[in-house]
Amino acid sequence: MKRIYTAANLADAHLVRDLLQQAGIAAHILNEYAMAAMGEVPMGSAYPQIWIPQLHQEQHARAVIADYEQRSPQTAIKNCPACLETSPGEFELCWNCGKPLANAY
Repeated sequence: MKRIYTAANLADAHLVRDLLQQAGIAAHILNEYAMAAMGEVPMGSAYPQIWIPQLHQEQHARAVIADYEQRSPQTAIKNCPACLETSPGEFELCWNCGKPLANAY
């Protein structure tokens, strides 16, 4: 397994993991709940990390993450076509059901 991304928070970790999985890359979150131990463990060790088990997918995974990091946030609210929940405009996946929000407003 290889660490591919260190997230700023748990929501960011879930979003990146879901984007990788949508791209056909198996990904796992480690330190999912370690931020609760902040102060007890070194600060850098408490952030959620995304790891991939297939090393040959590293380049593809890094491309997906780079694309995610380069997007400008949107402020519009999006409605999920699957469950009808609203999500912030910068979300690409529904926070409730995980379905894609592309072209949904």
